[in-house]
Amino acid sequence: MSVVSLLGVKVLNNPANFSAQYEFEITFECLEQLQKDLEWKLTYVGSATSSEHDQELDSLLVGPIPVGVNKFIFEADAPDLKRIPTSEILGVTVILLTCSYDGREFVRVGYYVNNEYDSEELNAEPPAKPIIERVRRNVLAEKPRVTRFAIKWDTEESAPAEYPPEQPEADVVEDDGATYGADEEEELAEEVEGEAAAKVDGEDAEMAGADDTAGPSNDGAAKEEDGASDAESEDLEAESSGSEDEEIEEEEGEGDADEDMEMGDDAEKGANPAASNGRPAEPQHHGDAVMAH
Repeated sequence: MSVVSLLGVKVLNNPANFSAQYEFEITFECLEQLQKDLEWKLTYVGSATSSEHDQELDSLLVGPIPVGVNKFIFEADAPDLKRIPTSEILGVTVILLTCSYDGREFVRVGYYVNNEYDSEELNAEPPAKPIIERVRRNVLAEKPRVTRFAIKWDTEESAPAEYPPEQPEADVVEDDGATYGADEEEELAEEVEGEAAAKVDGEDAEMAGADDTAGPSNDGAAKEEDGASDAESEDLEAESSGSEDEEIEEEEGEGDADEDMEMGDDAEKGANPAASNGRPAEPQHHGDAVMAH
């Protein structure tokens, strides 16, 4: 927590001529009795491209600081024109109001400042060499930018935790440069061994599976081939025997057919006189024909 808090800043002479003094009414609050003074500074930013043109317009030591709310007037001279580039005199720039305790800055207030001529004709057509008597500044007091910083005041307890706490036991511990990365190497070795073991187990499992699958399939194939050969031999024997029987039946059938044909001729000649007379013969049913079908 900050011992001094800035409550407000009021720009008194604004707008004003470029060469006029700056005047600020500053109000702040002090929560504890301070051993040293507060240092206030006003800085003019002479160029937006380089900090070498910045000017410290004035600084003021305020103290001793009573506990409570305090108010004072801070006055500072106008910037030195010789230290400002000619092209940077007109236009928008910045002034910084800062406060420090024991060389440590704890608050900063920034204001934009617009420098322009007091007539529209000069603003429309500015001369090559600025006419400082006609230049007026306007501090944009309604839009300040306030930045606060945590610092150490009079006691160590007020110091912010900017750095890690001291660790005296760290100096007693031996340097682990020799063992640096040993744990990682051991873990890596274990992972490699585990992967190798898993790979070997996988290959053994694949070989075992190949034996299991290849053996029965070969035996079965051999058995199937033997069975197929036996079946083929049986079929061939059956076909051969069947062909002999068919030949015998065919020979017998041919003989019967000849006999039937001869008997049919005789029957037609002797038993169907109507056909010979030119009249259609009546159908006759023969038992032998039915038996043949």
